[in-house]
Amino acid sequence: MDISKIKEELTKLRKEIRRHNKKYYDEDSPEISDFEYDKLMSRLKEIEKNFPEFVTENSPTQKVGGSAKKSVGKLISHDIPMLSLQDVFSKKEVENFVNETLKKIENPEFVVEEKIDGLSLAIRYENGEFLSAITRGDGFTGEDVTENAKKIPDIVQKLKDSPKYLEIRGEVYMTRKNFAAVNERQERLGLKIFANPRNCAAGTLRRLDPEIVAERKLSIFVFNLQAVEGEKIFSHTDAYEFMKRNEIKIIRNYEVCKNFEEIWRAIEKIGNSRENLEYDIDGAVIKINDFRQREILGATGKFPKWAVAYKYPPEEKETILRKIELSVGRTGKITPTAVFDPVKICGTRVERATLHNFDFINSLDVRIGDTIKVYKSGEIIPKISGVVFEKRPPEAISFKIPQNCPACGHSLEREEKAADFRCVNPNCPAQIENHILNFVGRGAADIKGLGENFILKLIDEGFIKNIADIYKLKNRRAELLEKKIFGLEKNTDKILSAIEESKKNSPAKILTGFGIFGVGSAGAGDLIRHFGGIEEIAKANFEELKNVPEIGDVTAGNIVKFFGDEENIKILEELKNFGLNLKSDEEKIFPKSEIFGKIFVLTGTLEKYSRSDATKIIENRGGIVKNSVGKKVDFVISGENSGEKLKKAGELGIKILSETDFEKLLNL
Repeated sequence: MDISKIKEELTKLRKEIRRHNKKYYDEDSPEISDFEYDKLMSRLKEIEKNFPEFVTENSPTQKVGGSAKKSVGKLISHDIPMLSLQDVFSKKEVENFVNETLKKIENPEFVVEEKIDGLSLAIRYENGEFLSAITRGDGFTGEDVTENAKKIPDIVQKLKDSPKYLEIRGEVYMTRKNFAAVNERQERLGLKIFANPRNCAAGTLRRLDPEIVAERKLSIFVFNLQAVEGEKIFSHTDAYEFMKRNEIKIIRNYEVCKNFEEIWRAIEKIGNSRENLEYDIDGAVIKINDFRQREILGATGKFPKWAVAYKYPPEEKETILRKIELSVGRTGKITPTAVFDPVKICGTRVERATLHNFDFINSLDVRIGDTIKVYKSGEIIPKISGVVFEKRPPEAISFKIPQNCPACGHSLEREEKAADFRCVNPNCPAQIENHILNFVGRGAADIKGLGENFILKLIDEGFIKNIADIYKLKNRRAELLEKKIFGLEKNTDKILSAIEESKKNSPAKILTGFGIFGVGSAGAGDLIRHFGGIEEIAKANFEELKNVPEIGDVTAGNIVKFFGDEENIKILEELKNFGLNLKSDEEKIFPKSEIFGKIFVLTGTLEKYSRSDATKIIENRGGIVKNSVGKKVDFVISGENSGEKLKKAGELGIKILSETDFEKLLNL
């Protein structure tokens, strides 16, 4: 067994799990489903069990939840730690938990109940009066959200019974109906859409404005008694009865069980009810009823030993695939989407799911008319897990990869060593927004003030259909003001002035703005220095382009295709007529220079030349300047106070030039 590989996997797993913990607990924006997260955690636990000497205090297996952060109110320590639950994923694991419990205590009763998917909250009462509400945080310290909690109708403000002190633990959640209403409003106002009810509830509870909490109609189910003074309560079900008398809203569906068979039936019953619930659950909790027996079993630093959480596998339904639709993304990527007979999964109607790319379609061997299996990743995103081949009808139709873009009809290109197909037409209407954003960006035309919102307005109102149209806007000033595209007169003139100023940009920046796949700012600079201008590049053939250092076959091919398009040549001609700077005013490269294509690295301080001057001299003669020393470097130019680069050059046997040697080489 390779211990180094085990350590490497441990490091990678811990880093990934910590990142997902932060996204889930602290940012309320998980990137993966609970099921996928649980698989990562299970693998980490498995390794640490087999190699206990590698367990560290900072491992995610030794921590509870996320971090406590001061976002709403002050941080408060929990009198009773708010531990998480040990997760189990199979019938056998549940049976093992029951059997291990039976070895330690006699005749236990188990309570099986829903595990609500929300945000844990500790609620404190003093002499029957609501005192405070604290989030779980890291399990030991949480955030004070008392003012926000007062806006949750389910939280009782005054108890009928008045124990000296009471602390209960609940789960704040949002019903699917209320969640849909919030997202509808967010969309109407052009605001961020929440991924799921849990994220929305957690984010809302941490808001600084209690009125937002009231508006979004949060709910809570209480599921545990944390502490009590002045009342004798001996079991979980006794605690529930006490809470019912005080109109505290407790978990709705729970059963008391005496053996494994009863427990498993209760788990299955809850699982079968999921799609009919008005809220999301992410499992079933099995816990010991008697509090004295809980004390006997105890807890680890992270989990109570008297309870486990059974996690249901993702809910999956069969349906018929009716068609595959294609959409074009902002970067030209073609994404296939499955359209199927509607099914209800996790309480919502689903009739579409992404098929990712054409390789995914081929790997599934999915055909129109097939019976497919659909599930929701994390009970959020619909996905297709496979095909029921035994139900395939004789008339099922294989999907053929299209040759042309569904938006503009232009031919599609497959990315080298990738599964994605793209429309390479920069004037494709589906891509025009991204193409123009790229052109006006800082590394390209750098038109200050012309941001995404303005570009979307310009496209929607028909002012621009390609980058050349940007330079026609000055002639439509009156229309821009009438429709208030840029706002009032002052801002309109400011942006129009920035557009005119961008005409002075270097041709390398303009070329970068074209968004030719593989041609970034460095490549654009190399091309301009080699050919002298954009028009010359447009006329170059494949072999001539390949002669430019750092321009390979793929990029050369992309350049030829770009300038082989009549529409692009037309736009180039328009840009020239508008007065854009398409030709370099730098010294023309000497194609037969003795350093053409050679790679240089500068280190230390030269006496006669600044680093930028030396770089310009080298590049104007067809040389290439890099920042780091590697095997492909031909020369290292060394000045005073040269450091590690000089040492590494010596180790690699690279030729080292003094400032005098540099001048002799270039006949300066």
